[in-house]
Amino acid sequence: MTDIDKTAGPTDTPPAGAEALKAIPVRHYGRYVAAVIAIAIFGAIIYAFSQGQINWQAVPDYFFDDRITTGVYKTLLLTVLSMLIGIVGGILLAVMRLSKNPVTSSIAWFYIWFFRGTPVLVQLFLWFNLGLVFQYINLMPLYKDEWSNFMTPLLTALLGLGLNEAAYMAEICRAGLLAVDEGQTEAAHALGMSHSKTLRRIIIPQAMRVIVPPTGNEVINMLKTTSLVAAVQYPELFRYAQDIGQNSGAPVEMYFLAAAWYLIMTSVLSVGQYYIERYYARGSSRQLPPTPWQKVKTNMLSLGRPSGGMG
Repeated sequence: MTDIDKTAGPTDTPPAGAEALKAIPVRHYGRYVAAVIAIAIFGAIIYAFSQGQINWQAVPDYFFDDRITTGVYKTLLLTVLSMLIGIVGGILLAVMRLSKNPVTSSIAWFYIWFFRGTPVLVQLFLWFNLGLVFQYINLMPLYKDEWSNFMTPLLTALLGLGLNEAAYMAEICRAGLLAVDEGQTEAAHALGMSHSKTLRRIIIPQAMRVIVPPTGNEVINMLKTTSLVAAVQYPELFRYAQDIGQNSGAPVEMYFLAAAWYLIMTSVLSVGQYYIERYYARGSSRQLPPTPWQKVKTNMLSLGRPSGGMG
């Protein structure tokens, strides 16, 4: 029986004097070419705008104007209220669409078909001009008044945006509910849970993983769609920027200002959407994706480490 020398090193240890292997990264020349082209195009755009007769100083001068900040507040308020109407209506329509009752499912189908099939701007004008058809609104004994007093620009904007959004949210919610395995419903019913309780406790929490990402996109899209309500005389960010541009003689500059504010608000909403999606991803993946700050921290640490070959 041969004795084994336990003091001997591993067999894969390179012999003394052998050169260390050096890893040479693959060079991607296409990336450098694409970067040069992108920088050239970006520089050409900056040069073109610098040659135009644009008063760039007007943008910072009016950036925090009282009318602009008021418009930002009203834009955010309109976005939140319209999305609340859309989400609540979308959940209700999705449940109706999945109902075995042919009457409720047909009503939901017709609603979705109509509001998704007509432009939101047309719907806004339709609500705004119904006063030409109905002189009074009579909801006796609750409410009675002239249509022009009842259908204010704010109510027109909420109905036009919220009811339209409900049609899209209905399809998003329906897709989320259908993504949950039917066995979950059967098991809940076997335990004696009612249909409504099964939806609240079992189905909807699991469907949120599918519902949240497109809903975040709808919120961002709603924020930008609010600019259409300027056509029905509701003052929000775009309307205020438009009025300031006409009075100050700098309409193009005010459009740039409004675009900057929209970019800021959509960027903040995008960050919020990321963390909400990350929250509802718990339990569906073994490891959550890193946050933007964690990615930056990892890249900074990797830059600080010395690079070299295998020793």
